Amino acid sequence: MPTARTKPTPQGYRCTECGWRTAKWVGRCGECQSWGSVVEADAQIGRVQPAQVPASRRAKPIVEVPFDAMRRRSTGVAEFDRVLGGGVVPGAVILLSGEPGVGKSTLLLAVAAHVAALGARVLYVSAEESPGQVRLRAERTGAMQPTLLLSAETDLAVVLGQIEQESPDLVIVDSVQTVSSAESTGFAGGPGQVREVAASLTRVAKERDLPILLVGHVTKDGQIAGPRVLEHLVDVVCQFEGDRHTALRFVRAVKNRFGPTDEVGCFEMTGDGIAEVPDPTGLFLSRSVGAEPGTCVTIAMEGRRALPVEVQALVVRSTAPQPRRVVNGVDGNRVAMLLAVLERHASVRLFDSDVYVSTVGGVRLSEPSADLAIALAVASAARGTEIPPTLCATGEISLAGEIRPAAQAPRREAEARRLGFPTHLGPDVATIKGAIQQAFA
Repeated sequence: MPTARTKPTPQGYRCTECGWRTAKWVGRCGECQSWGSVVEADAQIGRVQPAQVPASRRAKPIVEVPFDAMRRRSTGVAEFDRVLGGGVVPGAVILLSGEPGVGKSTLLLAVAAHVAALGARVLYVSAEESPGQVRLRAERTGAMQPTLLLSAETDLAVVLGQIEQESPDLVIVDSVQTVSSAESTGFAGGPGQVREVAASLTRVAKERDLPILLVGHVTKDGQIAGPRVLEHLVDVVCQFEGDRHTALRFVRAVKNRFGPTDEVGCFEMTGDGIAEVPDPTGLFLSRSVGAEPGTCVTIAMEGRRALPVEVQALVVRSTAPQPRRVVNGVDGNRVAMLLAVLERHASVRLFDSDVYVSTVGGVRLSEPSADLAIALAVASAARGTEIPPTLCATGEISLAGEIRPAAQAPRREAEARRLGFPTHLGPDVATIKGAIQQAFA
């Protein structure tokens, strides 16, 4: 077992997992937090000497840089193109991350099939499944195309060799954490291996103007597995979100060098694969006939989309010393604050009642503009009074009971009118007490 050293050596020390360097030996890497991975560097850390720049690589004015070849190309999946900003840019490296079983491979196989249907050559590298397993999914989802090439490889050198031999128009690697390089130490999926694989694929993508789509694993905290340098190397980082118990899926861009990051793509998992949902307005509304106490509709913003979401509440008398507060699809701390505001500023008795709040369709409301709809739903359930089905509400509620305007209020109001909600409660009603009186008038 190595012992701590007191004097720095000329070579220094480096981590075999992520390449982090330090002047003194330490037992734990300061970058990737790996134990026992810091060893003595085999090369002296010195100044880099300037190299002679060839004429072909000399810097040129930005107005002389050609850009016609960098036009976006559609993936054939309109919702995915929406998230990317209109399509795939040649030479772009796109990382798609998500929890296991959410549908990452199914989505990218659909993208590969649509691109191959246009006559392009697509190389699908499956480092987790055999070609036979991928073909079973392709037959089930209708992704059988003659120009879609399958390969089950985990060696980076072989993957690069196939790119050189086949000259594809699109490459999909599933996943970056399962491909390893013999030139880097450590196990597959380790920080050093992930960095080497991502850097090599990015270099090939830029040299050949070849778009590459990478599948990334996530940790139990929802973060992308591996070093953060992976997110810096790629051009686009997309998150594939969804609940296993519901068929709805969302794709949103966290980082996009070529487009906006406020677009959201909606998909639905079916027995035949993944289907686009270009108009998801009716997915988050209940199908009940007539108005019921404890329901209120709000207009939520998913990226640039305005979606109607129904909030449901149930208030029942509690026999326990501590009443229950159960939420689904909304922030529990936010609901607890709203209950206190209702008690204090609207005289709604809730301290001795169990309160249940949920959204319809499995959608999650994280923006404060849903406060007013949640408060009205709880007040409706507590009083047993129905809210008119033509009313929707958006607005943030302060601790003083005041209603503040929501972001992009004009777009929310226009969407509410289009969907048949002529009555829209918002910041024009100053307080929560006034909003309750107007809703139940």
